[in-house]
Order: sequence, then C-alpha cells, then structure tokens
Amino acid sequence: MKARVSSAVIMMAITVLCMALGRVARVFYFAACACMCAYELYKNLKDKDILCAFFVFIAYVLGDSVIVIAGLDIIWSVAWLAVSVFFAMLSGIINRNIDGKGAFSTVSVLLYPLFSFSLITRISSSEIWLQSLLLAAASTWLCDSFALFGGMLFGKHKVAPNVSPNKTIEGCICGALSSLLAGVTVYFILKESMYIPLHTCLVTAFIASSLGQIGDLAESLIKRMLNIKDTSNLIPGHGGMLDRADSLLFSIPSAYFCLLFADHIWHFL
Repeated sequence: MKARVSSAVIMMAITVLCMALGRVARVFYFAACACMCAYELYKNLKDKDILCAFFVFIAYVLGDSVIVIAGLDIIWSVAWLAVSVFFAMLSGIINRNIDGKGAFSTVSVLLYPLFSFSLITRISSSEIWLQSLLLAAASTWLCDSFALFGGMLFGKHKVAPNVSPNKTIEGCICGALSSLLAGVTVYFILKESMYIPLHTCLVTAFIASSLGQIGDLAESLIKRMLNIKDTSNLIPGHGGMLDRADSLLFSIPSAYFCLLFADHIWHFL
C-alpha cells in the first residue's frame, strides 16, 4: 500500500508539472505515455512470439506530436495514421520475423492505444483542455473508487465475467453515479474563471466515467488475450502505464466531445 500511494503521488506531481509547463510540455508528456504503453504491448506480444514493428509506433507518435505542435488540422493526423498503417503492413511483407501476425498486431496497437493518445494529445492543445482533463480525471478516479466499494457492498451480477470476473453491474452503477460529485466539484473549481453550466458538468462527468469503465474493460480484454495480470511492473503498486491510462483513453475524449457538443448547442440556442 505504501508503494502504491508513493507512486500515485509521484505520478500526480509529474502530471501536474507537465500540464502547467505549457502546450508543448503537455504534448510530449502524452507522447511519452503513448510510447511507454506501446512498448508494454510490444514486449507482451513478443513474449507470445508475435514480433511487432516497434519503430512504426515511435515514428507515429513523434510524427503526430509534431503535427499537433505545428497546429495542423486533424486531417493531417488521420493521414499520418494511414501512412503508419501502410508501413506496419509493409514491415510484415519485407521482414519474415514480423510476418502477418506481427503486422496485424502493429496495426492494432496503432489503433489502440496510440490513436486514442493522438486524440488526447490534440485535446491537450485545445482551448478547453483544462476543463476536459479535469472532468475526465476527477470523474474517472472517483468512479474507480466507488465502483470498487459499491461492488464489494452490493455486487451480485457480473458485468463481464469472461473479461473481468470481479466487476459487477452494481459496482459500475455506483461508480457512474459517484461521478456526479466530481462534476459538482469541477463546476465550483472553474465557476469563476472558466464557467461551465452545472448540468453540463454533471452530464459530462457521468458520460466520461461510464466510458472510462468501458476503457478499463477494454484493457482487461487485451490482458485476458495475452494471459497477463498487468502490462508491466513500471509503476510500483499500479502495474504498467497502460494499466493506469486505460480508463482515461476513453474518458478524456468523451469529456472533450461532450463539452464541445454542449458549447455548440448553447450557441445554437
């Protein structure tokens, strides 16, 4: 428990520092997280005798980071993803050690988690990056805690026993409902400087936490496939980087798009 708490404090401090240093620091922070997640999957797939083209991962992340920093339109990021998929498949054609399984796995890692990180990197450069990250992070972390305790107290029906046998429907509901508290908290934090209507905060927090739980199950699905408990032991008491980022890969984009949609509706009305 001591190692888990210490690791959480250190991760939080690094994250806050990088967020505060500015747009470029935020982009490279998420790029570094993406590379670590890609390496974890590369290593686990290699242990299963599936060799991915790791250089494609690095090239994609660095190229996309440059695109975001340069302020280019999202179509350039999509184009770069398409180019990376091309080289992923080409690697299987010209390298017999990678072959078809490795090439297909390379494409899979490009789509998840790297494309999700690409969205988050772009969000970190947007005008509503702070609101998006605060709502997503607060609702996800609160949801995780309440889902755990709610499952222990009320859990009877398994939500996905073949993927995550300990998660229950009751726990997921408790977690999603608890995110409303995060929405209220963020509303009061941003009330004076970056006003967001309370109902927007509540809806965004609920949706972000709900999709964050799906993100957690998505990573559990991959770990089941690879027959591993954690993607690595990088973070003492927490597992790997992907183990920590799984929910946020879904909750941050969903929070951003919720806020964007709400803003468009508000102006339309």
